Amino acid sequence: MASLEEDFPRGGSAKKPTKSTIVVQRPEVDNLFQSNEQAETKKRRATIKDDVKKVKKQKTGKEKDGLTLNTAAKCVEILHAKNVKEGMLMLGCVKEVTDFEVTVSLPCGLQGFLSIKNVSDSYTKLLSEQLDSTDTEEICSLPHLFYPGMVLRCIVAKLDTAKSGSTSIQLSASPKLVNKALNSSSLKAGMILSGCVESVEDHGCIIDIGISGSKAFLSAKAVKDQHNNLDELKVGQYLTCKVEEVKNEGRVVRLSASPSTFAQACAESEQGWNLTNLLPGLLVKATIKKVTKHGLIVDFLSSFTGQVDFLHMEPEQADKYTEGKEVRACVLYLEPSMRLVGLSLRSYLVQPEQRVEPVSAGGERIGEVVKDCKMTVVHHMSGALLELPDQTLAFVHRNHLKESNEPPNENRVLAKPEHTCRILDFSVIDQIHFASLRKSVIARPFFRYHDLQPGQVVEGKVSVLLERGMMVHISDHIKGLVPKNHLSDIILKNPEKKYSEGMKVKCRVLSVDVESRKLYLTRKKALVESSLPLFLTYADARPGRMSHGFIVCIKDFGCIVRFYNNVKGLVPISELGTEAIVNPEEIFYVGQVLKTKVLKCDLEKEKILLSFKAAVEGDTEAAVEPQVDCEVGKPLEVKVLKKSIVGVEVAILPDEIQAVLPTMHLSDHVSNCLLLWESLQEGDVISNVMCFNKNKRHISLTKKPTVRWSLEEGAVAKDFSEITVGMQLIGWVKNIMSYGVFVEFPYGLVGLAPKSAMTDKFISDTAVAFQLGQTVIAKVTNLDEEKRRFLVTLKISEVIAPEADAQTRLIYGLQERRAVGDMLAMRGNSELRQQLAALTVGQKLKMTVDTVDGNGATFKSDDLGDATILASKYHVMGVNLTAGQKVTAVVLYVDILSNTVHVSLLTKLLMKKKSLSEGSKYTVMVQHIDKEFAVISLDDTAQLTVIQTSSHLNEVFLSESEKLKGGMILEAEVIEPSFQELQGLPLVSWKRTAPKRLRTTSENQMSSRGHCFGEILQGTVKTVKPTCIQVTLEDGTTGSVHVSEVMEVDKVSLGSFPTSSVKVGSSVTVRVIGGREASSQRFLPFSHPKFTYTIPELTLTPSKLDKSVDFKQVTVKDKVSSYKVGDEITCFVSKFNPERKSLEVTINPGVTGTVELLAMITDPKNGSHPEKLYKLGQAVRATVVEISSKHRPFVLSLTGGHKLEEGTVTLGIVTNVQPQVGLLVKLPFGGMGTVAVTELADAYRPNPLAGYSKDQLLRCFLLESENDKWQLSLRQSRLNPQQDKPVKDPEVLSFDKLKEGEIIRGYVKSVGEQGVFIRLSWHIIGRAQLQQSTNYFVNSHKVLSTHLPPNTLLTTKILSIDKEEEYVNLSLLPVDTGKPDVLPESLGLPLRLVGEEKKKHDTKKKKKRTLSESEQKQAESQVPKKKKKTKKSKTDDSDSGVEVYFREEEDKEEEEPKPEPPKQVKSSSAAPSRLQVAAGFSWDVGLNSLKPASAARDADSSDGEEQESSSKPQKKSRHALEQEKKAAEKALVRQETELMDPSLRPEDAAAFERLLLASPNSSLLWLQYMAHHLQATQIEQARAVAERALKTISFREEQEKLNVWVALLNLENMYGTEESLKKVFERALQFCEPMPVYQQLADIYAKSSKIKEAEGLYKTMVKRFRQNKEVWLSYGSFLLQQGQSDTASSLLQRALKSLPTKESVDVIAKFAQLEFRYGDAEKGITMMDKVLTSYPKRTDLWSVFIDLTIKHGSQKDIRALFDRVIHLSVSVKKIKFFFKRYLEYEKKHGTPQSIQAVKEKAMEFVEAKGTEAAN
Repeated sequence: MASLEEDFPRGGSAKKPTKSTIVVQRPEVDNLFQSNEQAETKKRRATIKDDVKKVKKQKTGKEKDGLTLNTAAKCVEILHAKNVKEGMLMLGCVKEVTDFEVTVSLPCGLQGFLSIKNVSDSYTKLLSEQLDSTDTEEICSLPHLFYPGMVLRCIVAKLDTAKSGSTSIQLSASPKLVNKALNSSSLKAGMILSGCVESVEDHGCIIDIGISGSKAFLSAKAVKDQHNNLDELKVGQYLTCKVEEVKNEGRVVRLSASPSTFAQACAESEQGWNLTNLLPGLLVKATIKKVTKHGLIVDFLSSFTGQVDFLHMEPEQADKYTEGKEVRACVLYLEPSMRLVGLSLRSYLVQPEQRVEPVSAGGERIGEVVKDCKMTVVHHMSGALLELPDQTLAFVHRNHLKESNEPPNENRVLAKPEHTCRILDFSVIDQIHFASLRKSVIARPFFRYHDLQPGQVVEGKVSVLLERGMMVHISDHIKGLVPKNHLSDIILKNPEKKYSEGMKVKCRVLSVDVESRKLYLTRKKALVESSLPLFLTYADARPGRMSHGFIVCIKDFGCIVRFYNNVKGLVPISELGTEAIVNPEEIFYVGQVLKTKVLKCDLEKEKILLSFKAAVEGDTEAAVEPQVDCEVGKPLEVKVLKKSIVGVEVAILPDEIQAVLPTMHLSDHVSNCLLLWESLQEGDVISNVMCFNKNKRHISLTKKPTVRWSLEEGAVAKDFSEITVGMQLIGWVKNIMSYGVFVEFPYGLVGLAPKSAMTDKFISDTAVAFQLGQTVIAKVTNLDEEKRRFLVTLKISEVIAPEADAQTRLIYGLQERRAVGDMLAMRGNSELRQQLAALTVGQKLKMTVDTVDGNGATFKSDDLGDATILASKYHVMGVNLTAGQKVTAVVLYVDILSNTVHVSLLTKLLMKKKSLSEGSKYTVMVQHIDKEFAVISLDDTAQLTVIQTSSHLNEVFLSESEKLKGGMILEAEVIEPSFQELQGLPLVSWKRTAPKRLRTTSENQMSSRGHCFGEILQGTVKTVKPTCIQVTLEDGTTGSVHVSEVMEVDKVSLGSFPTSSVKVGSSVTVRVIGGREASSQRFLPFSHPKFTYTIPELTLTPSKLDKSVDFKQVTVKDKVSSYKVGDEITCFVSKFNPERKSLEVTINPGVTGTVELLAMITDPKNGSHPEKLYKLGQAVRATVVEISSKHRPFVLSLTGGHKLEEGTVTLGIVTNVQPQVGLLVKLPFGGMGTVAVTELADAYRPNPLAGYSKDQLLRCFLLESENDKWQLSLRQSRLNPQQDKPVKDPEVLSFDKLKEGEIIRGYVKSVGEQGVFIRLSWHIIGRAQLQQSTNYFVNSHKVLSTHLPPNTLLTTKILSIDKEEEYVNLSLLPVDTGKPDVLPESLGLPLRLVGEEKKKHDTKKKKKRTLSESEQKQAESQVPKKKKKTKKSKTDDSDSGVEVYFREEEDKEEEEPKPEPPKQVKSSSAAPSRLQVAAGFSWDVGLNSLKPASAARDADSSDGEEQESSSKPQKKSRHALEQEKKAAEKALVRQETELMDPSLRPEDAAAFERLLLASPNSSLLWLQYMAHHLQATQIEQARAVAERALKTISFREEQEKLNVWVALLNLENMYGTEESLKKVFERALQFCEPMPVYQQLADIYAKSSKIKEAEGLYKTMVKRFRQNKEVWLSYGSFLLQQGQSDTASSLLQRALKSLPTKESVDVIAKFAQLEFRYGDAEKGITMMDKVLTSYPKRTDLWSVFIDLTIKHGSQKDIRALFDRVIHLSVSVKKIKFFFKRYLEYEKKHGTPQSIQAVKEKAMEFVEAKGTEAAN
């Protein structure tokens, strides 16, 4: 400890430090650090003296309220970055170590960086020496000196400010700086200091503790740290040591390094610690002085105050901290300016045995977004603690509780019940995650380098251009480098001209190194926009695939091309181009992007062979097909998937094909586009959308009514070739340039309207004329055929678009606005929006005045709650308003988005409305403008209506003065006084100036529409149709009477035709009940796209014609809502849909319903022509089944029922026939059901499903329903119970109905190792174990499964019933059932032993097995010099489950004349299924069934032991010894025979090796050797044998090698992984002809039921070997076996295109044969017929056809075919041959008469041919 003189020098000599110095020194500290510093006064000395006295008193312990030398903070808060100063001491924990920098975790979530040059002076010196010298072996990098989790003392060396403005803390661990407050005289034994190894000596090392004049030595014995053994200590290594001894006044210090002793060594005040020299990491005893919500204030070292923030209180102990309690604490940091000491109570810093974990217990979570977090507590100066769903805690710094630009509001944050946070970091020293609640942080797509994947397209900002490339910031913490040659597709000489700082760029990730945080990007357009597959690993580069890559190196032998993730391959010189290239450097350059195709890929060696040539010639293996074939111009229905900046991503229903509906295409009105985009949400369905363009990558849709109309009418050009000058097209503004606008049209055509052709007015700036996305009418003026470009004009004077087009657009525009209102009203479920949506222009409202000012007034309305109601100053003119006054106003405009209503209080608008007459003209005034719509008032009629602000699509307003404004006067003409589409407002046409003009006929047509609702008129019947009557009214217009309005509904008799009661020409009185839309064809189609007007809807019913009856107009919605499910209603047949087989009926005008086939008929006989039952216009009674709000509001039933009920009979349609399940049946009202095979009939028949086919109609009985699936029955006893016929096979309804010993029939469900499973009823399945199934001994259940396919009818006997387990045990044995055995005798299987025979056999087995060792040795000694071979019989206990067919000679020799039958198998598991290897090679069994030899032996070991123990004491009889001798002789003879007989099968490895030496090229022998290993389940040895075989067999023996490859493929398929199979396959392709290898693997897949893999392989084969006929046939055969007949047909068409023409006949014939064998015989006959019609002289095909027909056809077909053949015009010799066959057939299958007939035909032929035939 420093002496007083050193701190306050007063001259004189230095005294030796004594104990009193400790006491004397305190006041100096007090004065330095006291918070209430006194002013410099004369009393200063006195103060010091006083303080000395106080301290002395305290020391003696007489005064208890101790003096503290640094005052406590008012509130405990964590250490903030802003309070960190240079020179501050801290305790840190190593988080990450790189070669040149250590990242250190500092208290309270701070982070510092320890540079390599700040470790220690000795290490820096060592580094500089190493750099100067050439020898670098001694140097030790930072990862050797520091490890994650290492706690170290450090000092803040420097504070840097980064570019982003954040502070970077640079640390130093140099002992010189950390321990600078200590000197040699202040060192005491027991102090814990930090130091660095300065040099390593023989018995220890010298430690630099940073104190000048002190040498510190650490002996080797004193090192007891697991991380630091003396052998491993290196110069520069950081150590924490304890001072053991101080000699020579501190000049020599002895240290020890044992972590366990540090923890017990608390710093004592005797050691002289004070606030100037206190060090972080010291352990102190502290007393809690005060407990606060945010932490603790403690006293330590008797007189210092420190604080413990809440992060460093032990969580488990938090509630146990009380004032006065003593605790152990560790000094965390010292903040000199605030005189603040931070302490920690956490166990990992205070307790000896614990160490700091560098990663969190829950694993790596940084960057994770966590939902449903609860905020437990808020510390207002620091932050808040969150509890994550998994109960761990995370801390949110106060800055991260809010967005950076928001004011803090902690209460609001705390009030939220749940939070979503993003974990930012894990603070190692605080052992807690730090998180953020900022939405901007949570929303970031990339937070760490881990989040980026190679190949990903990202956006970033250019930060700086360097020599080596360009730095791009993807987010705040993530930056990537775009290397120099990746800045563009070509090499840029001046990149600064293209890129500037802050510019946004789109890049693609080339590679990302998470460890070193290196990210490489590319800006090459060809790579960024590539749609080809990306090669991210070598596994992605499958042969045949194509991708874009860039050249990194050009050599004489070719180019090296790199892809993503440093995957690279070679393009050899031969594959660089179609022509020979000698010098690649002349043609290619480094950095060039090219399309490459993979020829070959070696995954193990990571080598790819590529080709540029193949990529140009052939397309990729899986060519990017257009996603769908959706027609341009076809109306579609789409579902919103996602909203983006440019538009809406949608899925076309019903196939869910992705497409884009750009925002600009939502409407013809640009303002409506944004409104519609705002109101749409994910999941919304949009109808009436059309595709206007599609290419390989995108389908673009439009909802613009005008564009849709042009597509429907065909007023479009589908291709450039269809465009002609003068043609008029509808398009939209795609792009606006300074020289004109580009207009896009459907089918992707784009024309330019130059500046001069944009408008009739002069334009200086093109940007002010048109808006992006505006719909325009364009006329083609110029064509450039060569460059395929064209010019258009948009001048209004040059394009034809008469006025009524404006009205159509107005109607659509208002419809869209209403739709937005409805959507918003429905979505929010807010009553206010629903009320606003119901308001209409011109509606009067009663309100109260809220405020009045110079700009107008605001109002409140009880009905409209929170809505803002405004009137501008113009609209309150002449009205005196005061707050609170009640007024009436008229609605001008409603803005639902902002909940605003604009109203007017002008008296002229509030008057009583005057009626308008059609065609009359008025002066109108604009009252309100909203974007493209304006509200106008007509003169003094008090009538309001809506118009469009532009009267033409192409109209442009170049200045504000040209646009319509409020108060402007216009002239208008009424077209219709009350127009339904405008919600009853008048429809007008307007002009600014109104010259006289002639009215067109179309307007006359429109002006005649003027019939009010409820008006009674006279008319004449014009036409009578089944569902409507057309009436010509007095004014010449036509109205329509719906079939339901002809007579009163209660008078309509069922089956009658109401309209037939009215005669054409008769006069009728009608009443208007509404109107309906119909397209008028009289308008010019161009000017009136789809313009609709209303035809009056009339009624003839007397009750409605009564004038006294006032009836209301009922909307369709109200009509629909008046019906309920189950109601019976009268309706009229309107249409039959033959495709869907459904009936459409009409209920009343505007309401139609549909009836599905099953709800239309009750008798299956009517299923083929249900339309015959119903006539158009016929009245029928229907039941409501379903009411939905889609296009067809109703689903009805004509059968009387409307839902399925248990126990009833209904009709159904078979949708599928599945052997395992039975019949799948579609039921009425959307139901589905299944008919089990046992429920098909009352008497079971052998092939139960034979009589059923898809789409067959059936009557079904509903048994019961489970999960909306019905169980059905087709038994006659269920369908017609009254018939009471005897039931041969009764239903088994439950287990109670079954009795033990009962004989019952059932169908086989499946056969497995556990036995034969038999279906007894739809829910009861019984089992017959294998030994209860047959009398024969079977090795494998497969023998049974081949003879008992599913649905085989069997008679069984019930052995036992377990009702609890629901288990039925059955027997199929003939002795129980009285039926023959299920297996035929012809298989030649041995019979299973039973009773006495079995006992005898077992005893013999046991005797054989229990020869003692001595006896065996004796037997062996009798056979000297010969290897003894014991032959294992098939049932030996060590049987591996693999069976190889041996010759049975030796067995016959040693047994009695009758061969020994195998032991009876106790259960199916005891007889493992076997892997059979005979001459044919078939492995079709799983590894799990193979039993290891040891396990099998154990099964019978106890058995053997008993036998042994009983046999030991018995002495051998003479007879037994003789028997042994004979046995030994027999064994010797057998062994000699085996060695001599070449055909005998070897039994051990040595025998195989001997045989292989003789014939190394025999694949059969190698395969038997493999099978030998597989018997013992030695899979690896079997593989090794295969590999040896491939190396040994001569390369000329191709077939032999192929056999081994096939065996190896089989092996991998059965026992290996997909990966290993793939590797073997790829190797086989290199060494063999590829075609057979592919074929063999496909067969293997097919046999092992890997259908998906087989199909994938076949697809590759037909691409690779498309010229090979066999491949197509093989694929066809496979498809037909899978039942995919349609796919096979399309495959045949592909085959015919790919193969040479000469092969066509054979291929078709072969496919026909395959159809006969596996598919549909009818189809096969048709195909053969077609071929033979074209090639009648191909007698070989006729022969094949005859064979097939004999096999599959009927006698009639066969005779007809023979009759055709004998009349062919081919040579006599061939005809003779056919006659011969005909006669043979008749002799075998015919009658004497038919034989005679053939002979007569032959005679006729001979006579006809005359002598030629006779010869």
